[in-house]
Amino acid sequence: MAIDESSVGSAAGSAAASPPVRRIAHLDMDAFYASVELLRYPELVGQPVVIGGRSVDAPAVLEDGTRQFARLRDYVGRGVVTTSTYAARALGVFSAMGIMKAAKLAPDAILLPVNFDAYRHYSRLFKAAVASIAPQIEDRGIDEIYIDLDGLEDDTLALAQRIKQAVRDATGLSCSIGVTPNKLLSKICSDLEKPDGLTLLGMADIPTRIWPLAVRKVNGIGPKATLKLAALGIETIGQLAQAEPSLLQTHFGLSTASWLMQVAQGIDERPLSFGGEPKSISRETTFARDLHARQDREELSGILIALCERLADDLQRKGYLSRTIGITLRYDDFRRVTRDLTLPVATADSAAILQAARECLKRAPLQQRLRLLGIRAGALVHRDAAEASQPRPMQQQLLL
Repeated sequence: MAIDESSVGSAAGSAAASPPVRRIAHLDMDAFYASVELLRYPELVGQPVVIGGRSVDAPAVLEDGTRQFARLRDYVGRGVVTTSTYAARALGVFSAMGIMKAAKLAPDAILLPVNFDAYRHYSRLFKAAVASIAPQIEDRGIDEIYIDLDGLEDDTLALAQRIKQAVRDATGLSCSIGVTPNKLLSKICSDLEKPDGLTLLGMADIPTRIWPLAVRKVNGIGPKATLKLAALGIETIGQLAQAEPSLLQTHFGLSTASWLMQVAQGIDERPLSFGGEPKSISRETTFARDLHARQDREELSGILIALCERLADDLQRKGYLSRTIGITLRYDDFRRVTRDLTLPVATADSAAILQAARECLKRAPLQQRLRLLGIRAGALVHRDAAEASQPRPMQQQLLL
């Protein structure tokens, strides 16, 4: 396990007049889906393994008891990579990549189908393990959470190590944790020492630890903005911190320029959210290159399917159904368009969500190239409440 320790935990109280330094952790499970699969198939540990595809067969068991796995080279279809092991990533295979494209990079890699039931199970396990130590948790998805460590008396390093060990004991899986004074920095730091990393960082460490990083490491700076900044000679977070405000405002506008200047200094005032009923749940992705609805139809179709599957999994994991499905498109000129469709019956089914999303796309302008696609589930209702409100069959009504 890699540990990068700095001033978090010791800076608090160093100056009586200063506000207390917050301790916010971001925990990210390491290659989560792939790691869960390796628990089921330990003979694949260390091998390039890809998870994805809607029509991938489960491994076949041979007469001698060994398992026969599908290979990327044999795949035919429009599926996309959901995730991959670190060995596959070393060959250039990453999430959201078309499986046919991945097969050209790593033809001998193992291909496994997605198993969302297993991923949800391990997600519940690791979150319960963390909550037993630090109950103030902001859920950010199936494989990541923010944790408020304020109010806990333990030393920051010892506390983070306890959390990591609790996750491993509960699941058999490793995670990486970043602990800093805010969500922005913690998100960056949880990725610095992967896999099985632990990074503690204070504001004084920003020039040495954060500024040398590429600007794309900041959550919210996508491929398009990265290219735009590079054209201005800004490739690192440190260069962004030293950029002239007027230059950023000219090329990004006042609001985005202000945000860029803040994140470059490590400033993030967002609070953690511990509860409350969500109004909507969404998934979106910014493309590595601008895509056209006609010329890149196959790639866009695969991305859309993957987003709908992830959104359906989010709804099922959180116990919600949606009555309204919407899409968000951002074009190459940064113009944004949304379309929504109200469903006759609330759903958390990926096929129903995909059908609704495609209906929304039919009502959106698609002549211009796209840089972002998002899927949103709104008008949420609890699954239990929705099922309770369904009319009972006539025979059951007569018996009561």
